[in-house]
Amino acid sequence: MRKWPKWLRFVLYAAGAAVLLGIAALIFVNAYIGKSAPVTEGELRLQALESGVTVVRDGKGVPHIRAESDADLYRAQGYVQAQDRLFQMDLARRQASGRLAEVVGEAAVPSDKLFRTFSLRHAAEQSQEEYGEEAKRVLGWFAEGVNAYIAQAKKDGKLPYEFSLLGYEPEEWTALDSLTIGKFMAYDLGGHWQALAFRHWAVNQFDGKMMEELFIHYPEDAPSVIKANREHPVQVAGAFDASLIPPEFNGSNNWVVSGDKTASGKPLLADDPHLGLTTPSIWYEMHLESPEQNVAGVIFGGVPGIILGHNEDVAWGVTNVGPDVQDLYIEQPNPDAPTKFLYDGKWEQADVREEPIRVKGAETVDFQVVTTRRGPVVSDIMLEDTGAGAVLSMQWTALEPTRELEAVLQFNKATDWGEFEKALLNFNAPAQNFVFAATDGTIAYKANGNIPIRKKGDGQLPVPGDSPEYGWEGYIPYDELPRAVNPEEGFIATANNRVIGDDYPYHITDFWAQPYRYERIAEVLREGDDLTPEDMMALQMDVKNLYAREFLDDMLGSLKATGAAEEFDAAVRMLEDWNFEDDKDLGAPLIFHRWIQQLPRTMFRSSMPDDVYALMPGKNHLTDEMMRQAYAGNPGAWVTGYGGVDAWVTDSFERAVQSITDAYGDDADNWKWGDYHQLVFPHPVGGASPILERYLNPPPIPVSGSHITVQAAGFNNDGTADHGASWRFVADLSDLSRTWHIVGPGQSGHAKSDWFHDQVEDWVKGDYHETRIDGTSEGDKLKLVP
Repeated sequence: MRKWPKWLRFVLYAAGAAVLLGIAALIFVNAYIGKSAPVTEGELRLQALESGVTVVRDGKGVPHIRAESDADLYRAQGYVQAQDRLFQMDLARRQASGRLAEVVGEAAVPSDKLFRTFSLRHAAEQSQEEYGEEAKRVLGWFAEGVNAYIAQAKKDGKLPYEFSLLGYEPEEWTALDSLTIGKFMAYDLGGHWQALAFRHWAVNQFDGKMMEELFIHYPEDAPSVIKANREHPVQVAGAFDASLIPPEFNGSNNWVVSGDKTASGKPLLADDPHLGLTTPSIWYEMHLESPEQNVAGVIFGGVPGIILGHNEDVAWGVTNVGPDVQDLYIEQPNPDAPTKFLYDGKWEQADVREEPIRVKGAETVDFQVVTTRRGPVVSDIMLEDTGAGAVLSMQWTALEPTRELEAVLQFNKATDWGEFEKALLNFNAPAQNFVFAATDGTIAYKANGNIPIRKKGDGQLPVPGDSPEYGWEGYIPYDELPRAVNPEEGFIATANNRVIGDDYPYHITDFWAQPYRYERIAEVLREGDDLTPEDMMALQMDVKNLYAREFLDDMLGSLKATGAAEEFDAAVRMLEDWNFEDDKDLGAPLIFHRWIQQLPRTMFRSSMPDDVYALMPGKNHLTDEMMRQAYAGNPGAWVTGYGGVDAWVTDSFERAVQSITDAYGDDADNWKWGDYHQLVFPHPVGGASPILERYLNPPPIPVSGSHITVQAAGFNNDGTADHGASWRFVADLSDLSRTWHIVGPGQSGHAKSDWFHDQVEDWVKGDYHETRIDGTSEGDKLKLVP
């Protein structure tokens, strides 16, 4: 999932501040919060159960749930998740459903409008109708468990403290809530609509090469599509709230190594999904056991099953494929009937869905979602009135009925690659790179999901909505998706990198992640033999910066060419002596990353409004290519217009160094990456007051790595690292009774729990905990009885 957006921190600050005026801080912290702590020992009655269930929380708070049937297993899973994560679960379903303003007020209305328009809950309703009876039963059992906890907590006055802060109580949980959270994951991991909106703005602002260089790859059908974009311009500046957009690269690392390269002779598998780092974690680690299954790993709060992990026979992990699965269409409304749109020479009535938004402390906001044959109209979310001009609608794979939960439930019981690959048929949105290993020695990979085949074009620009020449004609056939089983090289790795060759017949995307994480992983695995789980953990914590290895010599050459190298001798010398590791105790990574951050600002920032710049996709992808071409003797229009690559790179360096000097002083020997680059796990209520921030947010900690090292730690302009490995996982297929994990900042969402922030230091140092599925785990023991 993504980091808490700025609007939410602001909203919760206002809500929390109002409540805190009437609550003495020490009483609140020590008594009020404490009374809602979950019961983890003894015996509790749960009317929904048919038989007794045992829940053992081990030393890291991982619940090991053992039940006599799947029905009781999922009921207990719902109950236990709610014990530790109910507020997170409720916030997630509200955000995805566009119902936050009901509990936090007017500041959440823009978010509610966006998520109502993106129609996640509506899509979940359609998906629910497609599910089979088994999955519907699982959803029902899980909801029974969640609701049993809600009922108990209300009765005993022990709802999580966040509900009292915001002055409301949670509604009953439903199967639809779980499916809506699943659709939210597709929103977080499967979009590129903002890139199309930006390019629509760009083609109406720039001509020639300056326009072309703002594309990752210039479209084959550019003339006709650009003409359509210019004939019917849609307002982009001021139309979108960039704070609601998911991080550009919600990416990940995963790899699997065959037994030919391992010490045990069996495969090794590693996975670390890169998502927003928050308190509590997006992931909840669990072990589920019944006579029908024995599976462990992680799941999103509010969803049954185990989405990533292992059972007694197989293990699996994912990274984001990042395909182009959202297309924008330029729609022409009828000036006299604005909910009718032109298609193939005729006016078609769009579907109009009334979506009144209730607002805490204010009047209900009337709102409509207008959906054309292509999809919902998205371009006027932030605007009060667009008049009768052109608008943008969006077609998106996740708005189709999909059945990911059925796939998850089948993963959990799979015994080999054949069964697992069959389960993948139902995992359609978001598209993911799955790696797989089995105790029989098989390693495998599949880029799985619905990836559209377009009638015309490659999805890089909005296209005419009125023309039947554009649109989708199905998806890449399942048996033609990228796939590998037991490759000769002895390993498979993905890191959101390009996973297809030039001869692949279908378009997936041109917007792959920068290649540096993958290249480092492949470099280590290619050289390795007799590999062990400890080697996999060390690789997940690797901080070698291959980005600098590619560009730094040329960039330093620019400083020497302009004379800046002599003026900034200490900083240049530090870069020349650097070992290319993003170590928190070194100064060179601070200089390099601030320099790289500055390059697109120097080149583009003055040429576009703030919100358009925020929409701009792949800023460093563009500047990287501009540097490559310029240093190869082929400077493009933007670089030439600036005055050449040396001037651009030097100006960026001087501004970056000035910002470092302002923050950390003139003595470069005192500069350290960790003084700027600091790990945070913000709690959504942590911004309500300095007291709550101190109590709910772990202190920022200097941390190594960056967004382009294998130890992923993406950071904001202020240096806070709040995006990275939300879960680290290593499995040795020679013994799946135990696996290794880090779930930062901890398992529990409750501030009084020992497992609230106990994995923060683990995250920084790479200290993994062992989770067992052989019945030997010890810890707090809770008996749930009918």
